[in-house]
Amino acid sequence: MHRIGIDLEKLKYPHNGLYTFCVQLGQRLLQFKTADEQLLYYLPDTFDHYKGDFKKIPYKWYDRYMFNAPEMDIWHAVHQNGNVWPRKKAKKTIVTIHDLNFLFEPNKSDREKKNALDAIQKQVDETDHIVAISEFTLKTIHEHLQIPDNKCSIIYQGSEIKEFPGFDAPTYRPSAPFLFSIGMILPKKNFHVLPRLLEHNDYELLIAGKTQGDYVKRIEEEAAKFGVSDRVKMLGSITDEEKYWYYKNCAAFMFPSVAEGFGAPVVEAMHFGKPVFLSDRTSLPEIGGDAAYYFKDFDNEYMRGVFEAGMQHYATNQPVEKIKQHAVKFSWDTNARKYMELYRSLY
Repeated sequence: MHRIGIDLEKLKYPHNGLYTFCVQLGQRLLQFKTADEQLLYYLPDTFDHYKGDFKKIPYKWYDRYMFNAPEMDIWHAVHQNGNVWPRKKAKKTIVTIHDLNFLFEPNKSDREKKNALDAIQKQVDETDHIVAISEFTLKTIHEHLQIPDNKCSIIYQGSEIKEFPGFDAPTYRPSAPFLFSIGMILPKKNFHVLPRLLEHNDYELLIAGKTQGDYVKRIEEEAAKFGVSDRVKMLGSITDEEKYWYYKNCAAFMFPSVAEGFGAPVVEAMHFGKPVFLSDRTSLPEIGGDAAYYFKDFDNEYMRGVFEAGMQHYATNQPVEKIKQHAVKFSWDTNARKYMELYRSLY
């Protein structure tokens, strides 16, 4: 019996991309395991969504200091900043590195960046295999960490949007055509550059996501600066039904982030054939490909020009099917299948 341990402790923190990654990987792996493979899921007791044959390793608050892990063939740390690292209990280990976004965050000091890199370097030195979630992430890893090429591979994240065709009751219903964006309300998401796009038109701008810190004030200040405060709506955390409704009904999806290891919301919006407007930073050009429009800088007039030209191109060329087909490349089933193949290669 091959025993595969998966660190799903991040399921404690809903409403972000890593939570979605853990939910999907844990569920999809169950359909690819064989009778001689046992999946051991380290996860909080409060999470009970998985259906299938697995054994739970319950999360305890003191595990960081004293983790009583079973013997395993494989331990997969699904994030580089995991709560536990039972290296001595696993014959082989895997770490998924989602990003090194802290390197691009202006509020981090050089010392903080060095300490974080040193901690990750120590972990990868003890790891048998490193997975990056995009080519950009792998390139960044090689630039800042010492890891042999033959120890690394890329497995793209999947993306899937739950559909609720009968749902038509969002908590906030826009009164005009609207632009939509979603993500944790953090400076790296760069949401504050979006209100300027509402000048000279009647669009509303809806931004969904949990607020952290006081960055929301920066967005509100920019909205006031351009006289569009009444058309910028901060929705907070939204339900899956509401997310579906906003993706389906928006005029365009906006994602000007300057630090993304993957960018799942981009693919989610593309499932609906929507025009997506992205920054050209980090992994986003790789994910959006030639099916997206890009802001190469954030000058007011330049951004408005890109937006207006993109919307005109979309209306004229109607690339809906091209955009939808691009999104199909990113599947959670493919993601889980590739991880299972990697586990088996290390037995």
